[in-house]
Amino acid sequence: MIRALPPFARRLAGLWLALLLVACNSAPEQPEPAPALWEITGANGQHGYLFGTVHSLPEGYRWRTQVLDDAFAASDRLMVEVDLARDGAAIGGIFASLARSPGLPPLSSRLSGERQAELKQAMKARGLSDKDFAGLESWAAALTLAQAYDDGTDGEGADLTLIKAAGKRPVIELEGAAPQLRLFDALPEQDQRDLLAGVAQEALQGEELGDERLNHWLTGDAAALEKETHEGMLADPGLREALLLSRNRAWSEKIAEELAKGGTLFVATGAAHMVGREGLAALLAERGYSVRRVQ
Repeated sequence: MIRALPPFARRLAGLWLALLLVACNSAPEQPEPAPALWEITGANGQHGYLFGTVHSLPEGYRWRTQVLDDAFAASDRLMVEVDLARDGAAIGGIFASLARSPGLPPLSSRLSGERQAELKQAMKARGLSDKDFAGLESWAAALTLAQAYDDGTDGEGADLTLIKAAGKRPVIELEGAAPQLRLFDALPEQDQRDLLAGVAQEALQGEELGDERLNHWLTGDAAALEKETHEGMLADPGLREALLLSRNRAWSEKIAEELAKGGTLFVATGAAHMVGREGLAALLAERGYSVRRVQ
């Protein structure tokens, strides 16, 4: 039996969208679900679906539709960023092995001006101070601060729900837990500090911002989701390239390789990776596939 992952593990696996979406205390009023879904077909019979997910959702949030369920049922394997059912328990250990370095300055001193003030406010609001982040690299402190704003009442994300529903069907990883965390660890220090500043700012904006983004995802508003990939921490060119664009390029190649094996492939990654001219749907179209929005 697959046990639900602790919020910390889900957030670390969730990357940028999990950092940006602040779960509500209970399922909010919501419109009818229609999250974006694309069908992929190739000249040689390749077939699959692209579905953009949210990695952490309020308990009781309704997002599945008949169109989505039919597409998933017709697929013979699932491709995700991280197989949370397999790697979830290891994420904390991987994080601990990468997160610390000796001789680091106090966390708040790594930012200045308004950014420093926002970080201090975000820490204080959760009863935290520099001593709670002693020895943590800036990227690790950013993820830890994001976790502090998880109130523990959110339900599992769409990714884990689909992994559970896959049953005996193969679950294929695009990255895996260790490479995903090493991606953060490899960021230049300035990009790590930009990530930290972005997390603090988004944490202070709180629930209202999270609800708005959740509704954009739930209603399949690809234009709004694409706009959000140019805002906040992803407005920083270094973070945008490292956390989004370079990964989209690598993933599009892996998806194409998997599609070539035949059958029907269901790809589920964070919604930010699907949308826009540099998203997976567009990149696969550039490779010659027919990519059609079906929801």
